[in-house]
Amino acid sequence: MHPARIAVAGASGLIGSALVRSLTAEGHHVVRLVRREPAGPDEARWDPERSFVDTAALEGCDAVVNLAGAGIGDRRWTDAYKALVRSSRVGGTRTLARAVASLDRPPRVFVNGSAIGIYGDTGDRPVDEDAVPGTGFLPELCVEWEAATEPARAAGVRTVLPRTGLVVSRAGGAWGRLFPLFLAGLGGRLGNGRQYWSYIALHDEVAAIRHLMDRADLSGAFNLTAPQPVTNRQVTEAMGRVLHRPTLLSVPAPALRLALGEMAGDVLGSQRVLPTRLLQSGFTFAFPGIEDAIRAA
Repeated sequence: MHPARIAVAGASGLIGSALVRSLTAEGHHVVRLVRREPAGPDEARWDPERSFVDTAALEGCDAVVNLAGAGIGDRRWTDAYKALVRSSRVGGTRTLARAVASLDRPPRVFVNGSAIGIYGDTGDRPVDEDAVPGTGFLPELCVEWEAATEPARAAGVRTVLPRTGLVVSRAGGAWGRLFPLFLAGLGGRLGNGRQYWSYIALHDEVAAIRHLMDRADLSGAFNLTAPQPVTNRQVTEAMGRVLHRPTLLSVPAPALRLALGEMAGDVLGSQRVLPTRLLQSGFTFAFPGIEDAIRAA
């Protein structure tokens, strides 16, 4: 494959930085979209709050990837933080989608991040891309977030929506917080531990995004989760086995609600999400099992 020019928003995040490393290692030219003055030719300015992006930097790109957005679990869900989470995703996506649609030489593909939060709490019922969205803050945010890509799709640009699960990595996200706790011997199940966690190894997350970028016949929503979701109790046991630490502690649901507020519903909620379309497209997971993913991290 010839070296491609790829613009990436959210290049400093957990997934974005791993994707940039993967692309540059293979000789592709990555243009990072940054919110400050660009420090060199590999950076371009954008300001999602002011609906601005340097479209000249996007001209001739083979792909535009948007993984930007304030962290869902970074802070307690105050009304102000929920507004920031929403505007950073929906506003940023709309800005990029409109910019992509306006280009004289649009990219072959627009990849815009989404999340399995769109399904809401599914209990122990397996769901895939055919499931209807749930209700509540996260599902409604995800619906709006995905809809904001419409200008690009309407302009004829192949648009892909990777709905990411819980990324298993020591570098950030939910597992970035779990690893230090378990290494300190303070790990344990959350609530009753029966809630399903739909996870994906960071390696597989990047590989799946690359797969969706490269395949010209793929568009729409794809669940980026390992084939067999596991319960929080199973995650806890696997972490204990891999890290050789006790996992006797548990955090009662009322304590989580007190500590996390509305976000506790997301931690205690259950999502048994299957990557049906990704598997149908021929993607192969390198780390499909929970222990595989934890060891890889």
